[in-house]
Amino acid sequence: MRIEFKRLTEIDPAEIIALMNNSLVRRQMPLLTGDFDENSCNQFIGTKEGLWKEHGYGPWAFVIDDEFAGWGGLQAESGEADLALVLHPNYWGVGKTLYKKIINRAFGEMNLQSVTVLFPPSRTRVKGLLRLGSEEDKELTIGNERFIRYRLKRH
Repeated sequence: MRIEFKRLTEIDPAEIIALMNNSLVRRQMPLLTGDFDENSCNQFIGTKEGLWKEHGYGPWAFVIDDEFAGWGGLQAESGEADLALVLHPNYWGVGKTLYKKIINRAFGEMNLQSVTVLFPPSRTRVKGLLRLGSEEDKELTIGNERFIRYRLKRH
């Protein structure tokens, strides 16, 4: 399996739109409301590219064996480096591998002291995240939605 981290601008917007409109993906993203169309996609890509310009890091597109699998990585969220992973259901089994690659970059190249992960309370399957060393940190409200923040500290 060949995994590439690319910029979202390198991906056909139609593929991003299809991912973001997938019902199984949307179920995990309470802040994603309404249709995700071409205009939404352009705004999304512009916002994510803006994170790169402002903070020097942001989310990548994940390409696995030449197929767009999803997006994610580190994003600035309330002064923290927050890890996001949004994968097409066909690639959910690759999440742990991507997570480890992102964490290695965060604590290696970027020299961060901790990374956070935000889950809506509806995401009850968190044992894997806890097994990887994250601890529940606190509850937050973002865009009128509740999230539980988990934190992984550098060892």
